[in-house]
Amino acid sequence: MGIAQLLGWQWNGYSRYHQSRINLLLHIFVVPVFLAGNVALVVAIIKGFWIIGFAGLAAMVLSVALQGRGHRQEAVLPEPFTSPINAVSRIFLEQWITFPRFVLSGGWLKAMRHP
Repeated sequence: MGIAQLLGWQWNGYSRYHQSRINLLLHIFVVPVFLAGNVALVVAIIKGFWIIGFAGLAAMVLSVALQGRGHRQEAVLPEPFTSPINAVSRIFLEQWITFPRFVLSGGWLKAMRHP
């Protein structure tokens, strides 16, 4: 599945997999942690700041772990990963594109208001 197809697939099911207020609140706080960790890791690799790189990697791992715990609160569990490449692709696309799009489109707020 190409990036465009994966993004379409994620977007089409996103609101179905993100209805729990606990999960939504976790995402709104920990997705930025993932993004900051990702940026820190890239900068650390370029500049050779290994301690910052490890901190960035730890932030990313913590963010994904917390999101995984949040997804356990959902009535509809996420689709399992089919391979390591599928896992990495889905995680990075969700963090950088799909979740920010969900927030900016009003989907996050709508889901928070839904009983």
